[in-house]
Amino acid sequence: MIQGVVNAAYEPVISLTVRGPSGQSAEIEAVVDTGFNGFLTLPSESVAALGLLRSARLPATLADSSTAMLDVYRTTVLWDGCLRHVYAYMSEAVALVGMQLLDRHSLFIEVEDGGCVLIQAGK
Repeated sequence: MIQGVVNAAYEPVISLTVRGPSGQSAEIEAVVDTGFNGFLTLPSESVAALGLLRSARLPATLADSSTAMLDVYRTTVLWDGCLRHVYAYMSEAVALVGMQLLDRHSLFIEVEDGGCVLIQAGK
């Protein structure tokens, strides 16, 4: 089970350990975004600190429905006790956890400042 908290801006936030190709790791705070259908977005500082190597440059539809070309990186995330290899878009916004990372999990959010965020493996 993964636990987090709803912040004062009503964003469900969890902590994730993300690893780079040479074993570097960083603990990041990421907002759970059910409107994002990818795995993960990471800010450029995290991408640089982890030494991630660009895999592709792909078009992405943003929250305002505009399209932007974003760099995509392969990384490893410690997810619910297991290492998962995922793709992360680089974005100048905050780190986001998307629906592909949540695949086969249940999400519970107690929507209030300081509320509980729970992510549990599905049955």
